[in-house]
Parts: sequence; C-alpha cells; structure tokens
Amino acid sequence: MKTSLLLLNMGGPNNLSEIKMFLNNMFNDKAIIGAPKFIRKIIAYYIVKNRLKEATKNYTALGGKSPIVAFTQELASVLMQELGIDVHYIMRYTPPFAKEVLFEIKDYDKFYVVPLYPHFSSTTTQSSLDDLFKNAEILGIKRDKFVIIEKYYDNSCYNKVIVQKIKEALDGDDASEFELVFSAHGLPQKIIDNGDLYMKHIKQNVFRARKELLRQNLYFYKTHLAYQSRLGPVEWIKPYLDEKLKKLQKRKVIIYPIAFLIDNSETKFELNVEYKEIADKLGFTDFRVASAPNKDIAKTIVDIYQTIKKRDI
Repeated sequence: MKTSLLLLNMGGPNNLSEIKMFLNNMFNDKAIIGAPKFIRKIIAYYIVKNRLKEATKNYTALGGKSPIVAFTQELASVLMQELGIDVHYIMRYTPPFAKEVLFEIKDYDKFYVVPLYPHFSSTTTQSSLDDLFKNAEILGIKRDKFVIIEKYYDNSCYNKVIVQKIKEALDGDDASEFELVFSAHGLPQKIIDNGDLYMKHIKQNVFRARKELLRQNLYFYKTHLAYQSRLGPVEWIKPYLDEKLKKLQKRKVIIYPIAFLIDNSETKFELNVEYKEIADKLGFTDFRVASAPNKDIAKTIVDIYQTIKKRDI
C-alpha cells in the first residue's frame, strides 16, 4: 500500500514576485472574507492594493521570501526520515498548490492529512481541507482515502515542545523576572460569534501549556494571552497584543507565538520587528520572541500519525 503524509499550511511567497498572488488568493478566500464573491473581489482588490507596497518591504527585510517555505520543507524532510513514508506539503495560497501535489500522487492508496494548524478554525483548517477535497474530487480521488487530523492542541508532546521553545528563549535566565505572553493570530469577532472554535481551542491550549510550565518548574511573574495581526475597522478578538504590552508590570517579556507551528512573516517580522518597536517605545528592557516549533514539531506529528494508523488498521 502506497501511503503519503500530507502537510497543509497557508503558505507564503517563495519570492517577491509571488507576494501579490499570495495576498490575492488569501483575501479572495471566502473563509477569510465571507462576502458574496463579487463583493469579496472588490474588497480583496483594495486590501491588496493598500498592502502590497508594505508587504514587499517586509518580505524584502526577510530575505525576499517567507520563512514558512524553508521551515516547512525541512519539517517534511525530517518526517520522511522518521516515518519512512512519502511526505508532501501543500500550501493554500502559494505553490505548491493542492491540485499540483495531488496530481503527482493521485494513485496512492492512503493519505494521512495533518493541517499545520493545531487549533481548528474555518479560516485555516477548514479552508485548507475544503480546497484539498475540491481538487481531490476533480482528480477522481475518493474521499475515503483520506484520514484527517483536524486539531491537536491538547497533545502532550505538542505542549512539551511549546515549553521547550519557551525555555530556549529564556536561555537560563530567571523566569520570575519575565512576563510570558502567548500571542495568537487574531480573527474578527464576528467569525467567533458565528461558531468558530479557534478562540476556544487557543484558550484550552494556553491552559495546557501553563500546566506543562508548572510541571517543569518554570514560574513566570505572570502569564497572559493576547491576539496579534488585526486588520481593518471591524472588531477583532481581544485582548490585542499592543494593548496587553501596555499593561504588563515587568519590563521584561517573552512572547510565544502559540497559533503558529511554523515561523512565518507574522513571527519573524510582525513580532520580532513591529511589536519590538512598540515594546521599545514602552520602555521594555528585554523583549524576546520564542521560536515556533518548526522541525521540532516532528515528534508530535509522528506520535499523532502512529496513533491514528493503529486505529486505522
């Protein structure tokens, strides 16, 4: 039986010429902007027009492409070695797209699908799965060939990796001298009000990560949850990260990007550059951003795959 592990992620520009494509595809996604198609195209046009110049500047500062690409490739290589099966990755908004990857492996017997989003959301997990199944149907790949892992924020291996990355950022310093902020990507409040599970999963993840911190005797002055990346005039889920920073009592902080498995522009530029500028203006003497798990999430995915495979036999 020929098996593939499929990793699903949002993607990011592989080069500067793909930035417009990335933004266009993202803001034309009905899971991101839930307006009728014609209205969504108009909204997307103006968002892209207003963001393109700044986005190009930001990606140029990151070396001309999103770091998500290389980190995802590295993770796929590690998993292939660990599992001894074919591992492919599919990006939602930039190549490689689902239609390209599935065409190459359409004759496989089984696909184990791991969205690289530990928390379920209609805007990430569901959007990527809908795109996957739409293209699978076009290629005649039966739905029963797919085994889906929709969420795993509560996996113990995953929460150990979170603490590992926080410890790496702490670098041997006294945790009690720092406040720890779990920063998640924000969503418009309306999406949560419509039943999206993302915020619930984030809060449950923070609860489990805090328990793991205590289990490993790491006692920060205080720990917090906040949300980054809001866009436009609508209300987004709170508290906002910039507002949270203003309220911290300590002037030393570690930010952990809890919504991200793979480092990308939101972690490497938004947090490390833009929010650091905010922190500097607020008088922080130590502002650190922990790395996302990246290839270190491999152990968690192996654990999930082996568990699911045993059930599937």
